[in-house]
Amino acid sequence: MHELSIAQSILNTVLQEKTSRQLPHILKIVVHIGALSDVVPDALKFGFDAIKQDTALAETELHIEIIPVSGHCKACGNDFDVQNFVFTCPHCQSGQIQMVRGDELHIAYLEVEETPSTGTDSS
Repeated sequence: MHELSIAQSILNTVLQEKTSRQLPHILKIVVHIGALSDVVPDALKFGFDAIKQDTALAETELHIEIIPVSGHCKACGNDFDVQNFVFTCPHCQSGQIQMVRGDELHIAYLEVEETPSTGTDSS
């Protein structure tokens, strides 16, 4: 189950960012997972939920967004979403496809708790 090691990497990365940037409470971690990444989202979430206990991220939600596969046809220049994992251009039927997205796995962003403004209002 490589999802547990991925979950550990996410946890470590976010904890490092929280410390180095002095971030307030992190409410949500949003992760982009490409449809071709071979990562099982439920297993990743389960692993993350298991290891986050007793850390500064114990109450943090892991949100996963699946990124569809997109391609670029080298023959005709058409950009398209790959349907049913058929890697041919729907415009010219060429198999000269460059995958543009769909294999990524990265932390997209963190949602942090708002901190009250410390400035004074002069109105």
